[in-house]
Amino acid sequence: MTEPTSRDRRRWAQYLVNERAEARVYRELAERKVGHEHDILRSLADAEGRHEAHWLELLGGEPASLPRASTRTRMLGWMARHFGSIFVLALAQNAEGRSPYDDDPHATAAMAADEKVHQEVVRGLAARGRRRLSGGFRAAVFGANDGLVSNLALVMGIGAAGAPPQFVLFSGIAGLLAGALSMGAGEFVSVRSQREMLDATEPGEFAAGILPDLDLDANELALVYRTRGMGADDALARAERVLERARRADAAAPNTDPVSVGDDHDVVGSAWRAALFSFLCFASGAIIPVLPWIFTMSGLPAVILALVLVGLALLGTGAMVGLLSGASPLRRALRQLLIGYGAAAVTYLLGLLFGVSLG
Repeated sequence: MTEPTSRDRRRWAQYLVNERAEARVYRELAERKVGHEHDILRSLADAEGRHEAHWLELLGGEPASLPRASTRTRMLGWMARHFGSIFVLALAQNAEGRSPYDDDPHATAAMAADEKVHQEVVRGLAARGRRRLSGGFRAAVFGANDGLVSNLALVMGIGAAGAPPQFVLFSGIAGLLAGALSMGAGEFVSVRSQREMLDATEPGEFAAGILPDLDLDANELALVYRTRGMGADDALARAERVLERARRADAAAPNTDPVSVGDDHDVVGSAWRAALFSFLCFASGAIIPVLPWIFTMSGLPAVILALVLVGLALLGTGAMVGLLSGASPLRRALRQLLIGYGAAAVTYLLGLLFGVSLG
């Protein structure tokens, strides 16, 4: 092995502090968990410890001075101490997927493979939190963005038509209330209807008392299991076992022997929670474009300030969606910004045309 350069040693020292910081994040998350999640997070911390030992060995022991951990790793540590694990795990998933070890000749192949496995492990840990958040979070993001974009478009269009500031303010507040009530009611009906549809697909119970009366050789019990997703052979074998137990009078209680239908209800979420989130988030988004007029601004300065405030809010919600979905926060933020500004630009132009036609 060639003599390491000073640049190599600086890079190894950076890897060392990053591995230590990431191991600390996983240990802090593990302290909040119990059962298998605790064990998994502790195992991830131990794996980062093995990587730390590798860089210590290359460095010939603990260096006299070490650099600070990367900004991303420090942010992970701060979030692990102050926020829920879902946000930390989402960031950690992205971080594990961008490991530099694939292209570093001084990292072992096992270390590079570990990082890829870690990404999938963290994805699995984050999946449960994402499922719990998905119903309410979808409603919250949709409500906030709808409030931002629709009310920005409303006040931009009315303002471009030459309406006085008081009328712009009144229109913005009316749009906020109407939109928030509509969003809350619509979300409640939508989620409740979806849950009722899922309830209708759940496996029903059939009484164990009828089982001894079924013909062991010719019956439709196997069809029950096939409708629940089992293959023909497995369904037949299951039906035969159930009937044999029934004939031996071993089944004293109803035996539905159900096949899990998954976490559909958790994904859909609560209808009341979704409705409340939609109402509050639409209102919180819709109030932002109106703020300049609330504080008695008018004309072009009010329009510019409304655009800036809404732009920052759109960037924030887009980045949050990207973060929790494991995608690029910057790309999602820019996408939200372009969509919102595009809608506002259309209504502003329409308002200009309408104002000109009235003139």
